[in-house]
Amino acid sequence: MKKNLFKIVIATFLLFLAASCSVDSPEKSVNSKPEVPVTVSIPIPQNPPPEVVKEINYLALGDSYTIGQSVCETCRFPEQLRKKLEISNTNNTYKSQIIATTGWTTANLISAINAINLAPKYDLVTLLIGVNNQYQNKAFSIYEKEFPELVTKAIVLAKGDKANVIVVSIPDYAFTPFGKQSNPSKISLEIDNYNAFAQKYCLEQNIEFITITDITRQGLINPLLVATDGLHPSELAYTYFVERILPKATIAVQN
Repeated sequence: MKKNLFKIVIATFLLFLAASCSVDSPEKSVNSKPEVPVTVSIPIPQNPPPEVVKEINYLALGDSYTIGQSVCETCRFPEQLRKKLEISNTNNTYKSQIIATTGWTTANLISAINAINLAPKYDLVTLLIGVNNQYQNKAFSIYEKEFPELVTKAIVLAKGDKANVIVVSIPDYAFTPFGKQSNPSKISLEIDNYNAFAQKYCLEQNIEFITITDITRQGLINPLLVATDGLHPSELAYTYFVERILPKATIAVQN
């Protein structure tokens, strides 16, 4: 009897102990703290800043070969060059200005630049001058004096940076229907002298010099290189000029 009573007491104690040790679920527990929601930061895509449009200013100095005598305005080499530069970087705007007139000598071009009083704002300046010094039988010493002066002016206009200046050689009009009637051997020899001086000067001054004379010396075997006036380069010839000038011009405008 006493043993049974003892077993009952032990069993009752164990049941009480089990009940007191049970843990309520988190949802029902009075002492449990509510869960704090976790905040996840999701980055908001940002639109890239718009590219700054840069205005590229190009100045072409010269004579009839620069103004494009006997070809359309968009056919002359400065305009073809501007378009090629524009195609290579459509994020920029390209403006060109031409100071050139048929018949101009180095002296005429110097006077025109001085009269206009241009601002030194150009990212690219090309210079092609001298054929009329030769054609008008001016003393070569004039070119020797005035060509360096023109190069110096071109550098000033190119923001003072000679890397922005490109000198283009003088075409040889002896290889045209007009030129072959006027002692072509003498013309070619004198053109060579002018170009040799200009090239040597540019080399010494670390200025880019582009030779295009050989292109014009194909004028008699390829009439498509000569304009309808029988003297000046055609649109096709100017296209070939630009193919040679473009790589250096691209570098200049990127500086």
